[in-house]
Order: sequence, then C-alpha cells, then structure tokens
Amino acid sequence: MRLRRNGSYTLNGKSKGKPNGKKPAPEEKKLYLEPEYTKSRITDFEFKELVMLPREIDLNEWLASNTTTFFHHINLQYSTISEFCTGESCQTMAVCNTQYYWYDERGKKIKCTAPQYVDFVMSSVQKLVTDEDVFPTKYGKEFPNSFESLVKKICKYLFHVLAHIYSSHFKETLALELHGHLNTLYTHFILFIREFNLVDPKETTIMDDLTEVLCSSSGSSSNGSGNGSSNSAGAQNHVKER
Repeated sequence: MRLRRNGSYTLNGKSKGKPNGKKPAPEEKKLYLEPEYTKSRITDFEFKELVMLPREIDLNEWLASNTTTFFHHINLQYSTISEFCTGESCQTMAVCNTQYYWYDERGKKIKCTAPQYVDFVMSSVQKLVTDEDVFPTKYGKEFPNSFESLVKKICKYLFHVLAHIYSSHFKETLALELHGHLNTLYTHFILFIREFNLVDPKETTIMDDLTEVLCSSSGSSSNGSGNGSSNSAGAQNHVKER
C-alpha cells in the first residue's frame, strides 16, 4: 500500500562527542522543565499507539510517511523562532553543553552558526524527501537498500534542531504561546524514533530529562531510556562537540 506524502543519497555530518578539557560552566535552570510548561500539550492522544506500524502498511512506507511529516513539522516549528536564531545570538549550534558541527561532502569539519547548521539540515533533508529514487511515491517503485540508514541520519539531525529550540529558544516559544505545540511534536517524534530504533539513545541523552517528563505519561517504552536519567547527569558535566 503506497502512502501519500507531502514534500545526493547522503546527509553530510558526523556525531562524535569528546570533552574539550575546559571546566564546565554552571548549568542554567532549564525553563522547559518547569511543570507549568511541561504539562502543556495540544492533544492528549496516545502517541505510543499512533507511531505503531499498521498491519496493512509496509515498514519503509511507514518510515517514509512519518519522516517526511516530521521534517515539515519541525521545519515549521523552527520557522516560528528563526528570527531570534541568528548568527549573533547563536554563534554555534549548541544544545546545553554540546556543540554540533557540520561536515561537507569531503568530510571537512565546519564550525557554523546555529541558523547555518539548521539550513544545512533542512536543505539536505528537503533534497532527500523529494528525490523519487530515495523516497518513492509512485506505485511499484522500490526503496533503496540504504533507505533505513538515511532515515536514521535524517532523524538524528531533526532531533538536533528540536533540542536547539528547547535549549536556546524556549523563552521565545513561550512568548509565542507555542510551547504546547513544541511539547506535542517532541513527544510524538521521540516515541516514533524509539519505536523503530532510529536514533542511538546516546545521541538523545542530552535531552533525557525532558524526554522522561514528556513521555512518561505517553506509554513510552524504556528503549534506551532505562539508564538515560543516570547518564544525563554525566553528559552535562563537560562540554562536548559532535
């Protein structure tokens, strides 16, 4: 069954964390963890059931449909705060004490601002999801053998964008009264990537405190999260680069 979807075979970028040897800066209070904000959602739907693969649908079709939808929604969510995410305000692509780098086609490490990084992500993903050879929409067209690995890369980078919104632009999101939308999108996305093991739990550890709060009441499994809370403290003890 072919699902309808809106919207080079590689996403450039690597994720390899290492301490930079500097004394960690005092951790700021995370506004997005305040109970009055974490309880805000736009729906109480059971997302754990929503992300499960329907019996009639091919796995790749389900991954393609959901990945494309998440791309559009996360891109839209970022666009609401993009005017505040500038080269001056966000000189690096940072999430808490972790800094992300982009890698070009030759594998050259690029230190870029957050808006540049997000633009790299969105441009690369847009190219993939609109490529009929990668995300086929016509009946009888097969998915490439590398499809699952590409979906995993896409989801990893989309997670970076969501995490940056929380880490650096939650105040603006609150001012726009869009935190309920952000919480709902994050919960849905996290449960989806966990359901199909699309992102290494080590990659998402940096946001485990938020994940535990938002997903604990959403019927989420403990896939990679059982020891996430114990690991998250260690992840904040030094600045990392990815």
